Amino acid sequence: MSRLRLATVWLDGCSGCHMSFLDMDERLIELARKVELVWSPFVDAKEFPEQTDVTLVEGAVGTAEDEEKIRRIRARTRVLVALGDCAVTANVPAMRNPFGRQAALSRAYEENATRSQGSPSSEIPVLQNRVRPVHEIVPVDVFVPGCPPSAHTIYYVLEELAAGRMPDLSGRTRFGA
Repeated sequence: MSRLRLATVWLDGCSGCHMSFLDMDERLIELARKVELVWSPFVDAKEFPEQTDVTLVEGAVGTAEDEEKIRRIRARTRVLVALGDCAVTANVPAMRNPFGRQAALSRAYEENATRSQGSPSSEIPVLQNRVRPVHEIVPVDVFVPGCPPSAHTIYYVLEELAAGRMPDLSGRTRFGA
C-alpha cells in the first residue's frame, strides 16, 4: 500500500493549526505509516511538489505571495483541506479588512513605531486590499473549522483521507473550538 503524499502550508495565520497537528503526539508515528510528509514548514523542501495527494492549508490569503502560493498548491494537489477558521473564513487576519491595507500598514509601522517609522517596502510581502478565505481564491475540498481544530479532529481527517474516504465532520468540530 502506497502512502498518502501530504503537504501542510501556512499562509496568513498564527501557526496554531500546525501546533495542533503536532499535538497528535504518538499518533504522528501511526500516521507516518500511512502518510509521507512531502512539504511543510516542518521540512526543508524548497519547491512545492507535483502530485500531492492532500494539502492542509492553515491561514487566510492576505498577500499577493499567499495568492500565488495557493494557486500553485491547488494546481498540484488532489484534495485541498482548509484547516482552521482563518483558512475557512479569513477570521482574525481579516480584521484589517474594514480599515484597508494602507491604514493597517500606517498603524503598524508608523503610529505604533518608536524607531524607524515608515512602512517597509521590500521586507514584507505586498498586502492585498482584502484578506480572503482560501475558497474565495481556489476550490476547497474539505473544510475543517476550529481555532485551532483539535489534534483529534486533524487525525480523524487524515485517517479518513488515507483510507480513501472524505471525512464527515458534522458534529466533530465547530468554529472557534
